[in-house]
Amino acid sequence: MAGNTQRIDKWLWFARIVKTRTLAAALVSHGAVRVNRHKIARPGHPVVPGDILTLAVHGRVKVLRVLDPGARRGPAAEARLLYDDLTVPPAGVLPGAPEPEG
Repeated sequence: MAGNTQRIDKWLWFARIVKTRTLAAALVSHGAVRVNRHKIARPGHPVVPGDILTLAVHGRVKVLRVLDPGARRGPAAEARLLYDDLTVPPAGVLPGAPEPEG
């Protein structure tokens, strides 16, 4: 790994966006991930701090800014430091409010 780059599948796993690295690779391979608006298809695609990721996960679209590549898959509080969540909440939902079930 050169500098601050990291494979997208590894980063998604470290950031706890998906439960396994295999699921991360499948998400990328199926075209559900964009880096800086460009659809990617290789799990080995590099990401660097500042990249904007658009993901279709769990039936929702998430927009994340990469802050750090991370060094391990740590606890959720540590994983949350790897990105800024830029996702716009659905209309009528206050930021930080629990999401409706269903």
